[in-house]
Amino acid sequence: MNAVVLSLDDPPAVDRLAAWLSDRRKLAVITGAGVSSASGIPDYRDADGNWKRSPPVQYRDFVQSDAVRRRYWARSLAGWPMFAAAKPGAAHVALARLEIIGSVANLVTQNVDRLHQRAGSRGVVDLHGRLDVVRCLACRAQVPRDEFQQRLREMNPDWDVAAARIAPDGDADLHDADFGAFEVPCCDACGGVLKPDVVFYGESVPRETTAAAFDAVQSADGVLAVGSSLMTWSSFRLVRAAAQRGIPVGAVNRGRTRADDLFAFKCDGDCGEVLTAAVDALKPIPTQPSP
Repeated sequence: MNAVVLSLDDPPAVDRLAAWLSDRRKLAVITGAGVSSASGIPDYRDADGNWKRSPPVQYRDFVQSDAVRRRYWARSLAGWPMFAAAKPGAAHVALARLEIIGSVANLVTQNVDRLHQRAGSRGVVDLHGRLDVVRCLACRAQVPRDEFQQRLREMNPDWDVAAARIAPDGDADLHDADFGAFEVPCCDACGGVLKPDVVFYGESVPRETTAAAFDAVQSADGVLAVGSSLMTWSSFRLVRAAAQRGIPVGAVNRGRTRADDLFAFKCDGDCGEVLTAAVDALKPIPTQPSP
């Protein structure tokens, strides 16, 4: 099946999306990096679904290599302040508004930035975890990322991050840096290895999270993929499951996705602009302030 491609340049397209949204009372939304790009957090892939940069750190490498952990946390020390300062964008706000009026029942996000929650969305499944928490791989103790940031600074007072540029993972690009002398704190409780509470590439999504995501999709009266190429298996299989159950699936995204042949329609454009225009076409809805 070939999706009907709608464009924001065509006014009836917004009305068509708005009409589709108005018919939903148990909509499940799946969001990806494109939702947060307007907030200053870069996305991973181009319009054809190809990597824009080197792929993120692999779980096995992080666990097995002290050098990889030093490199990751040195880059994270530089990138975290910029990542933590990001604010919800137009797409986050529009989706929170749809939840307020009763169209969106659940939201499954691949993003680890918690911007949906800050925009006011409540029924959120963090498919790939959350970057604002650090967890011990041994005893599972956890610590807030801001607190861990302070420990990193205290242990590496001379680390130069002036030339850093934020990367999609909440770390930063540091070229020609020597990570050999960078010190990484261990777990205060047991001395174990600390890792951000997110799902790295090569790592499995926790079973209970997967179950919650599938429940959200399979109980829905429609699924909308927003700002995601759906190239990762964890998100693509949710869309495929919905399509197999006969649940109508649409998308708002720039460029190609892995599930293009499963969509009933796709709005090709900036997800913030498209969603805002569609929600505005429904009826006036007050925005919910960020907490």
